[in-house]
Amino acid sequence: MGKKGKIIAVSSPSGGGKTTIVKRILKEFPELVFSVSATTRPQRKNEKHSVEYYFISEEEFKKHIENNDFVEWERFYDYYYGTFKSFITDHIEKGNSVVLEVDVKGALSLKKIYPESHLIFIDPPSLDELVKRLRNRNTESPEDFQKRIDRAKMELELKEKFDYVVENKILEKATTEVLSLISKIIKE
Repeated sequence: MGKKGKIIAVSSPSGGGKTTIVKRILKEFPELVFSVSATTRPQRKNEKHSVEYYFISEEEFKKHIENNDFVEWERFYDYYYGTFKSFITDHIEKGNSVVLEVDVKGALSLKKIYPESHLIFIDPPSLDELVKRLRNRNTESPEDFQKRIDRAKMELELKEKFDYVVENKILEKATTEVLSLISKIIKE
């Protein structure tokens, strides 16, 4: 049996910079496999099935929940999102390291199932800065915006449960720090 792959999860509250950082990780470390989640939300024009997400029906998603197929899953607004256990297990057994971009609770659920996983929390400089970033996005209703802020407060309180916390005051500096961490993790 060869060497198992590593599991690396990158999390932050919405607006914390995780998507941008994960895109850089995948560019710098092409050998890493990006964990593709399942979702019930509609596919957008620029998205491909099994590349950005596995787009499935709510009925199918609920069957997967019943069968305990997910490492983590959540209903976020009106849609479900989840990470398949089989996706992660298949890759790490083959020696491939997997990177997940998941919310904070999802990362903590992952750690319960895969205690060897490495959790990286991208920490915004402050809640005020996070609010400003989300406001600048201007992508949701005031109610949804408030839900994101309340959720961010809860997520920030959980950062101590992560293996690594990287402050994202300056995106380039935070990205470099995360890339350096990942380099160490995959060489272990």
